[in-house]
Amino acid sequence: MLKQHLQQKLLQKLSPQQIQFIKLLQVPTVALDTRIKEELEENPALEDPSLMIAEEPKGEYDDLNDAPDDFDAGAKEEHTDEFNVDDYLQDDSVNDYSTSYNNGDDDEEKKETPIAIESTFFESLQEQLDLVPLSDSDFIIGKQIIGSLDDDGYLRRPITSMIDDLAFSQNVMVEEEDVLEMLKVIQSFDPPGIAARDLQECLTLQLKRKDTNNPIILKAIVIVENYLDEFTRKHYDKLEKSLGLNSEDLKEIINEILRLNPKPGDSNQVTTKQLQVIPDFHISNNDSVLILTLNSKNAPELRVSRSYIDMFDHYDKAAQKDKKLKEAVQFVKQKLDSAKWFIDAIKQRQQTLLKTMNAIMQYQYEYLLTGDERKMRPMILKDIADKIDMDISTVSRVANSKYVQTEFGTFLLKSFFSEAIQTESGEEVSNKEVKKILEDCIGNEDKRKPLADEKLTEILKDRGYNIARRTVAKYREQMNIPVARLRKEL
Repeated sequence: MLKQHLQQKLLQKLSPQQIQFIKLLQVPTVALDTRIKEELEENPALEDPSLMIAEEPKGEYDDLNDAPDDFDAGAKEEHTDEFNVDDYLQDDSVNDYSTSYNNGDDDEEKKETPIAIESTFFESLQEQLDLVPLSDSDFIIGKQIIGSLDDDGYLRRPITSMIDDLAFSQNVMVEEEDVLEMLKVIQSFDPPGIAARDLQECLTLQLKRKDTNNPIILKAIVIVENYLDEFTRKHYDKLEKSLGLNSEDLKEIINEILRLNPKPGDSNQVTTKQLQVIPDFHISNNDSVLILTLNSKNAPELRVSRSYIDMFDHYDKAAQKDKKLKEAVQFVKQKLDSAKWFIDAIKQRQQTLLKTMNAIMQYQYEYLLTGDERKMRPMILKDIADKIDMDISTVSRVANSKYVQTEFGTFLLKSFFSEAIQTESGEEVSNKEVKKILEDCIGNEDKRKPLADEKLTEILKDRGYNIARRTVAKYREQMNIPVARLRKEL
């Protein structure tokens, strides 16, 4: 049986303009320029004056208001104006925006950056394989082994799987012994340790390339082949007892092992990706007065195209409007609206960034004046959101992707946020202060007898920080500091 009833629902929907603003807000400065270029290419009604090679011809559309509604084939002047608009739109889509911040003249000498041509890790191995006299079958096996290596230079693919691949894809029938023989050939290539099947084999291969008449090298091989677990866990007392070594000899052997490369594939990789950090804000100290400025790249000089405004006015006021003219009016209006929305979103982004960063600066004023982490106040997202009367998610988008340059370095805004810890006197301090104390204690410890988490907990309690041992362990792990046993040195 069907029933009809009324139901009220409260729904919150974001407008396209709000979605555009949210997306722009979380874009860092290093990516904002690319985002603006994309919008300029997609929307010819949007202009960046800094990219204009020459000023637009004045009065380009001055005669359009006097033009007849029906364009005559012989009306050469009007046809030329229409053609000029098309030329302008084409220029927008192909303009070289890489010079958007270059104030030099067009005749200024263009400098090209040379690009280094290097062989990749796999190309280098293939080149070495080409130099070895091999049968066709062995050459195919060698190529299969090289192609099966991972980026670290290890062969983690089972031998049986490679045999199956050779049979099905290459129609080459081989035995396991054939693959193992070719594996030895590949393992003789540079860099040392390549094509190993595990860390133990990788380190052993590198040591055997050294002077095996040296007793230190021989002992290092023994440790890697038979006592690798004790070595990685730093059970040095067991190593000394098992091998009959004194601490000085063991220290020399350990240093020899530590000089080996556990990831030989990385040594010949072409690394082209670099982390580029462009600060969104700058904070300067002027006689103990902090001055906040927004990076100029966050404030591009955008405008709506005057040409498109004139086109819209002309077509909109035309006495007779056929279907094509109405479509043209709608297209131009859509582009103009889109350009205006984008400019408004950029301006709103600038205001939100400054408002949020100014609140953070005022909250952490003492820290930003001195750079002393002990003066950093506990601060959570809600503290800033309440101060600037914005949503927590908005503050989070700003804090997670923006950087500020200070006298003490460039920091991610997220690093200024921390939990509160209460001392024995009842004062609330930032957990960053506790982490700084832990870092100092571990940095100054005797590496032969490193401080365990229990001892670090006692030190903090003596200084008035009543923190559990598991919390100390959590902070230590967050700072990527290993446990005491793994920090031990001879």
